[in-house]
Amino acid sequence: MRSSILLECIKDIFLYHITAFFLGFLLDLVLGDPYCLPHPIRLIGKLITTVEMRLRNKGKKDKNKRKDRGQSAAELHQGKCLVVMILCSTVAVASILLRSAYWLNPYAGIALETVMTYQILAVKCLKVESMKVYYALKNADLEQARTAVSMIVGRDTACLDAEGIAKAAIETVAENTSDGVIAPMLYLAVGGPILGFFYKAVNTMDSMVGYKNDRYLYFGRAAAKLDDMVNFIPSRISAFLMIVAAFVLGMTNKYFSGTGALKIYQRDRRKHASPNSAQTESVCAGALGIRLAGDASYFGKIVKKPHIGDAMREVECEDIKRVNQLMYVTAWMCELVCLIVFLLLLSVFECI
Repeated sequence: MRSSILLECIKDIFLYHITAFFLGFLLDLVLGDPYCLPHPIRLIGKLITTVEMRLRNKGKKDKNKRKDRGQSAAELHQGKCLVVMILCSTVAVASILLRSAYWLNPYAGIALETVMTYQILAVKCLKVESMKVYYALKNADLEQARTAVSMIVGRDTACLDAEGIAKAAIETVAENTSDGVIAPMLYLAVGGPILGFFYKAVNTMDSMVGYKNDRYLYFGRAAAKLDDMVNFIPSRISAFLMIVAAFVLGMTNKYFSGTGALKIYQRDRRKHASPNSAQTESVCAGALGIRLAGDASYFGKIVKKPHIGDAMREVECEDIKRVNQLMYVTAWMCELVCLIVFLLLLSVFECI
């Protein structure tokens, strides 16, 4: 009797999760990121800034007493403390809010989980921000295009020409198809918003402190390494889905090549300092028949990077629209695969 009641509860919770997972995805496609409303990822970013400042201020008290090696070890320790504090805070808040909502009423729980799922995904936001670059380039407004692309990339943009701006936007959409769409979607599928916000906290820390410059070389190492770990499998799943998406789009659009996507992926997927970043970027370059990456300036310093893809044609601003098409098809494929798996598991529960 107790086992049957427990099974019914599990089935109900699973059904609630499936409903919120799908509705949250649809909300993201329709609404995107309303800038007029507070966003939890921005709150996580502010928390990271606050905790970093306090950890560094605490470390300054005895900075003069340390040798260089001691200071490096101290910054490594501070970086680990940052990771633990941010993740514990994020998971605790998400858990309390979600559990409280479901305790009040199942419909309140579904509603909150839907909203949280929507806030974790970034499909429309990524398209909107990259299309600002596209429209500026179409209007031949290089200054506006540089400003727009500077909002979505970490490199220096002041000296980029039109092709460099377009490449930067394309690379960002390609990379964030994994980091901002597929990876969070997979974590949401496995562990709901609690695991989803865990992933977003890791990703946000990496984007804020995971740089190899004088300020963050040691302090941001723990966040960067953890980000590499949590993205290792999702980035490869993202690449596989994007290759399939390239084949699908290539059936009706001559600018997409599934064969090219697979070829360049196999050849160039390791051409990046990160074990994950070139996975989807190489697929995108091969799918569109363009060459991406290469040397780039960060904080005034040129960073040498290998090229990804073959320059079968020149990069153009229309490629920004095409990479967004690739991203949308990839996102829908991942959503549908997750839903199919959910329904298969639900049917298994029904048979027990």
